[in-house]
Amino acid sequence: MTDPRTTAERLVRRFARETNLLVAGRAFAVEGTDAVAEELRRLLPALGARLGTRGVSFAPGAETEILIDGAAPPARTDAAQRVDNAGAHMPVSTLIAARLREQGIVRGIRIGIAMVLEPKTAQLALLLRNAGADVAVYAHPDEIDVAVAEVLRDRGIPVDGDPALGGAEERAAAVAFLRRGFDLLLDDGSHLIRLAHEEGIALRGAAEETTSGLAPLRLMQQQGLLGIPVIAVNDARLKTSFDNRYGTGQSCVFAIADVLDAAGIGLRDQPAVVIGYGPVGEGVAAHLRAFGVDIAVAETDPVRALRAAHDGFAIGRLADVAQGALVISATGAAHTVDTATLGAARIVAVAGGVPGEVDVDISQLRPEGVHLDRVGDGALLIAQGGCVNLAAAEGNPIEIMDLSFAVQLGAVEQLLAGALPAGVHPFPEEADQAIARAALDARGDTIDSRSPEQQQAESEWRSRRYLASSAFVAEEGSA
Repeated sequence: MTDPRTTAERLVRRFARETNLLVAGRAFAVEGTDAVAEELRRLLPALGARLGTRGVSFAPGAETEILIDGAAPPARTDAAQRVDNAGAHMPVSTLIAARLREQGIVRGIRIGIAMVLEPKTAQLALLLRNAGADVAVYAHPDEIDVAVAEVLRDRGIPVDGDPALGGAEERAAAVAFLRRGFDLLLDDGSHLIRLAHEEGIALRGAAEETTSGLAPLRLMQQQGLLGIPVIAVNDARLKTSFDNRYGTGQSCVFAIADVLDAAGIGLRDQPAVVIGYGPVGEGVAAHLRAFGVDIAVAETDPVRALRAAHDGFAIGRLADVAQGALVISATGAAHTVDTATLGAARIVAVAGGVPGEVDVDISQLRPEGVHLDRVGDGALLIAQGGCVNLAAAEGNPIEIMDLSFAVQLGAVEQLLAGALPAGVHPFPEEADQAIARAALDARGDTIDSRSPEQQQAESEWRSRRYLASSAFVAEEGSA
């Protein structure tokens, strides 16, 4: 018989799986007083949710166990429904796209989107097209939902990408996409931005979505090789603080739990090691902690290691903590999980990820279950070492990508507002705050504004400790 804690965890993961919605920041009502209901009331706040009487309702054991605003979750049985459902939960991106349409600044602008193709990305493409842009989409072979691609093609947006491609054919397909000719490129990992530079294909500007994608672009800038302006979407507070921590944290941990559950393995059946304690690692560790997992963190950055320690996690060298553990790489760096770690760990997964994050020859893997393979006589590897939340789930929750794509749309606005010099440029803080206020409005939340006295005090450079006796004050009073 399944224990109440596991039943509660499965119900929360089922909600996320069936809706692709976020748990954190959402209100949940839990009906009943049995042990499962009590476990739900413990688990949900640990995941960042609020307990209330409205919003999502859990009724453990009832005929309909999950209700959203009093009704069963909407059907998402085919790709078109998944795309349309994503659009229904992306109010902030919709608002920014409507502004672009009203201003007319993207009308006729050729925009290429090179990102993981799933329902939220499809909505980004549709929003830009509806705002007047000429849009096409490219997805890498391991990052394309072919059913979603067909939905976009049916709705008039070209999609390049084929899961069967590899090697030289994959590169040729990416080059062919770039040769369609674009003004702007919205990239994830900067793979196509860099390829455009290698091939001498002109772009007016670009926006980059990820930490791992910005690092090589900054290297190119230092070496005088970056020939276009790139907006660092990833560095916007609305992106890093939410997409990486809450979105990737939930989607990756839930996907890992689902894969292991199907194989008869529980998250708590072994300790976990999170490699890397940047925003993604923080999110992964926080979600594992909510499920009661024993966690250690392996880091190369001493400041991040100290932060992990002060967040209550054991820290240590990977070689010392990986034995028999569930090892989750959250670095976005190649060669993070080496062959020694694959031999020592019980299970290995990648959160987010870049090609080559795990040193493994996938042709040598032995299938052990759905999205689960054995590496020789060593660890079980989830999703062949690829992005677990993409290969074994549906990517980050919709509301999270609404915020990230609102920043992408804001980056398009910045790139078209005036001529920027070549280089990596920050996303403007005032634009970040404007999008955040729009998100609060969409939630129905209100916040304070600074009073005139606070604003005046912030404009004063002199120390308030001595202000009353300041010579400047006396001179101003006698003038």
